[in-house]
Amino acid sequence: MADKVKFELVSPEKLLLSEDVAMVVVPGGEGNFGVLPGHALLISTVRPGIIDVYADDQRNVSQRIFVSGGFAEVTPERCTVLADEALPVGEIDRAATEAEVKEAESRHAGLKDQVARATGDDKSDALAQLRAAERRLAAVQAKLDALRAAAH
Repeated sequence: MADKVKFELVSPEKLLLSEDVAMVVVPGGEGNFGVLPGHALLISTVRPGIIDVYADDQRNVSQRIFVSGGFAEVTPERCTVLADEALPVGEIDRAATEAEVKEAESRHAGLKDQVARATGDDKSDALAQLRAAERRLAAVQAKLDALRAAAH
């Protein structure tokens, strides 16, 4: 269909969504980008955030899907997002997400202290763990932000 773009959302477990849509807006590493039929070739990282899917027109969001990160490939006919984690915003469990945020904040704080005390190779290892903890914290905070945005 010339007026649609094929959108596919894939997680490590399975193909989550495969349908023709009017437009999809993806939280890219450099900022959100919209994909319409005929889009230029593009490969982008995907940051934690919400993918907005517009099924029939470019005015009404038909689906909102949280992604924790990944990659997107865009061609004139297709947009494929390979997501680390993805789920519809309506399926996010607020209590579980708040607990995840607290755990991630605690781990992050502990690793910051560990980096401050470490030296040599131990410091390099601690810094690598801290970077991973920062990415996890950003992802769970984005998930909580998605819930807050959906409430408005």
